[in-house]
Amino acid sequence: MGKGRLEAFSDGVIAILITILVLELKVPHGTALADLAPLLPVFLSYVLSFAYLAIYWNNHHHMLHTVQRVSGSILWANVHLLFWLSLIPFATAWMGENHFAPVPTALYGAVLFLAAIAYTVLQLRIIASQGRESLLHAAVGGDWKGKISPVLYLTGIAVAFVSAAASFALYSAVALIWIIPDRRIERALGSHDPR
Repeated sequence: MGKGRLEAFSDGVIAILITILVLELKVPHGTALADLAPLLPVFLSYVLSFAYLAIYWNNHHHMLHTVQRVSGSILWANVHLLFWLSLIPFATAWMGENHFAPVPTALYGAVLFLAAIAYTVLQLRIIASQGRESLLHAAVGGDWKGKISPVLYLTGIAVAFVSAAASFALYSAVALIWIIPDRRIERALGSHDPR
């Protein structure tokens, strides 16, 4: 089976999630700049979550460029990833509305952690389907970013009960690690370009 429908469906879901995310930003009652101050936690949560959804969309796009054919297990692994991503707007709203209280901040980290695991599962299903000689397997290599991210998420979840700022900083650090699309995949695709 081709990958076109998988890409289109995933793009559509992520676009909807970004739309839902922005709908959580409520206009303040008042016209002074000071009226925006209480919305700062909500806005910071929005910015981080928008960045995460953009990162997932971008890296998902790059990863799917390595796919030759789509199997049933790849479809299910992709839906599994989209499930965890679909919880980001809820976790974002709860964390922002409650000004980074420990439990909502920890739950936000748990959603990010489970999305990272789901992304890894999708990556492994693609490699299993395409074979050890696949472009993705060659590009991923040791995957230090994929290994360090869950550790930072788990640390952020634990730290949320001590310092919300430190927890938010850890979640932001993971986003910064992934903000640039996976260049290993770009290099692998470039070295196999038939032109």
